[in-house]
Amino acid sequence: MAVGEYAAEAAQGSSIHIALSAETLGNFLGIPITNTLITSWLTIAILVVLGLIIGRNTQLVPGRLQLLFEVTLEYFYDFIAKILESREHARRFFPLLMTLFLFIFVANMLHFIPGVGSITYIDTTNHTVPFLRAPNTDLNVTLALTIIVVIVIELAGVFAIGLWRYAGKFINFSGRNIGERVLNFTVGIIELVSEAGRLVSFSFRLFGNIFAGEVLIAVVVFFLPYAVPVPLMAFEVFVGFIQAAVFVMLTLFFIKIAITPPHTAGH
Repeated sequence: MAVGEYAAEAAQGSSIHIALSAETLGNFLGIPITNTLITSWLTIAILVVLGLIIGRNTQLVPGRLQLLFEVTLEYFYDFIAKILESREHARRFFPLLMTLFLFIFVANMLHFIPGVGSITYIDTTNHTVPFLRAPNTDLNVTLALTIIVVIVIELAGVFAIGLWRYAGKFINFSGRNIGERVLNFTVGIIELVSEAGRLVSFSFRLFGNIFAGEVLIAVVVFFLPYAVPVPLMAFEVFVGFIQAAVFVMLTLFFIKIAITPPHTAGH
């Protein structure tokens, strides 16, 4: 059995094949094409088509669907502006935050659509491999999202308060005596380590929750295929929404921290 995979054997001799890493379907110009990559592009296509449909049919007097989207977006925009204490900052970061939320949420919901996970083929190792797999069950996807978020957070801090003041949050030798200087320097190093730790916490939190939910559903469907999976799937829909919201909320609060000037003795 390959590393990162396991199987739960049933009394009838069949098994549940669950791979920790995404399965490779083929290669294009030396680039591996995985089932999570296909589903990621499918998620992007769904969002693009939905955006075109909504944008094409906008009216001065909105209908119910347009009004629902406008009220929802306005609510989130006002919430972001309240947290960042600036509508200018909200206008700058709102597209990124909403894109992250929609991508993560739609990607989380895709594995509940019939066909996603059930369309399979037999690979060269005689394992049944799904052609489509939820993107956030692949650590590469969640890590890519986290890298984008971390870069945006750091650049937001640099552009908002300046390179040297932002760097001063992490490399700080200020203080009235040796003790204060050592303390400030130590706190700065801890902050620097916590910044790097976001790569782990962001990516593994999203990956772990979504992957664990998919494994749980697969095991329950295998052993108790009739009554139990329905309420469990409803709960996983809620978890998928919460995880998308948590990812975006953490990004928003870390942006707020990054663009806030460091406290000095004069403040």
